[in-house]
Amino acid sequence: MKRFESLSGWGRAAASGLLVALLAACSVEPTYKRPEVDTPVAFKEAPAASAPSAASAPSAGSAQDNGTWKQAQPADDAHRGEWWTIFGDPQLNALEEQAAAANQDLKAAAARVQQARAVTQAARSDWFPKLDAGFGPTRERASAASQFLPDNAGGTNGTIWRAQVGASYEADLFGRVGSNVNASRADEQQSEALFRSVQLSLQADVAQNYFQLRELDTDQDLYRRTVALREDTLKLVERRFKEGDIGELDVSRARNELASARADAVGVARQRAASEHSLAILLGKPPADFSFAEAPLVPVTVRVPPGLPSALLERRPDISAAERAMQAANARVGLAKSAFFPKLDITGAAGFESATLGDLFMWSSRAFILGPFAGTALTLPLFDGGRRKANLAQARSKYDEDVAQYRQQVLVAFREVEDNLADLRLLDDQMREQNDAVQASQRAAHLSRTQYTEGAVSYLDVIDGERQVLISQLQASHLSGTQAVATVNLIRALGGGWGGVNAPDTAVGAVAPASAPVAAVAASAPASASVQQVAKQ
Repeated sequence: MKRFESLSGWGRAAASGLLVALLAACSVEPTYKRPEVDTPVAFKEAPAASAPSAASAPSAGSAQDNGTWKQAQPADDAHRGEWWTIFGDPQLNALEEQAAAANQDLKAAAARVQQARAVTQAARSDWFPKLDAGFGPTRERASAASQFLPDNAGGTNGTIWRAQVGASYEADLFGRVGSNVNASRADEQQSEALFRSVQLSLQADVAQNYFQLRELDTDQDLYRRTVALREDTLKLVERRFKEGDIGELDVSRARNELASARADAVGVARQRAASEHSLAILLGKPPADFSFAEAPLVPVTVRVPPGLPSALLERRPDISAAERAMQAANARVGLAKSAFFPKLDITGAAGFESATLGDLFMWSSRAFILGPFAGTALTLPLFDGGRRKANLAQARSKYDEDVAQYRQQVLVAFREVEDNLADLRLLDDQMREQNDAVQASQRAAHLSRTQYTEGAVSYLDVIDGERQVLISQLQASHLSGTQAVATVNLIRALGGGWGGVNAPDTAVGAVAPASAPVAAVAASAPASASVQQVAKQ
């Protein structure tokens, strides 16, 4: 009979353990599914691809057909490579390396990733029991009633020495612990995506600042030549004034034009100094320790490959971060739901207990306790004034907010790409017309100076001609800088270049040698610095 009772006890324990395991598997977390965000196959402003042959044409209903749509699948971990090498500028390459090694914003983003990983590790620790050890005396007074003594007997005082190991474990009923881990893991992935977003923004900011600095160098060179030309013009006007050919009014006008050109040159120098200081900060250096030699901008013409697929946007880290935020919010909905269900805490302790220190570690002093020291093991919430209901409503609303933000981020990404594609397409036409304007203004200025020396026109015609030359040259310089910045902006909007899409005749500059195709650069370049590499620097 005793053996039968023992087996029945073991059976009840096994059944209880099985029940706990089944309850732990019953997670109330909603199944995560990425929201539908339809995206067009190609960009409207991208260069059109040539018509495919009959052998290579995609079949009807293929994802490559124009007008079809596909569900977005973020791929922010895709290989990007050192996209800035397509510009073929060794100085830009060196600046990008310096920024990756010393930029403080990038280091801060890497530290945030480490923090998120630590939070995930802390959440995972709830899957395991907690163990602790203790040693020390307890002075206590036992009541007469607890010892079944008469009321007038009084209590007894005593000291109990204990040396024990305690254990506690929360059964993952209804997925409370698992949902917390899922939320922490999604937060970690979001931090990693934000790190890559900071990294991509840093690379693009360095390239943009570099090209803007070179544009200002071109403006400085233009003003330097303009000042030299107007100094020569002033000498000519003063000589004619001494000879009595003209009046003093022309001399005053020539001096005014010279002073204005010098003042404008100082203004450009001021802008260049501020741009140089900004570049120093991006490189993680104090402005006092950084200087960059002047060099005019070489026109940049990086051709966008035809038929650019919109799937490239899936690599954008900011889109991935928004998607990970949705995943974390979905897990926290499950965490809020689990608060409506019972919670099981299993606790126990085993060790030695004695009235004297000398007898503490004797075999007869062993003792154990199984169950909570205070309260109950299984708790079921009954009433909390609506707090759990409010927390669940907040979690669901946060998920809805993140879904809307994710879809909006995708729309913004498409707008940014289309804007920069349109800029590059239209800038080619604008720069061509502006070059014609520069040549025409230079011809008009030459004719006006020649006619002025012959006395055929007034000095106002000379001033107007020279001003038009300077204005048209400055506009051409601005367009060259805008084209370089728009190219960088397009690469930023695409998440880091156009990957394995071949770019035919990708050239850098009118006189610079052609660089390697973008696909070859992306395939051969090493991956960008990881979180661990940045954190160690």
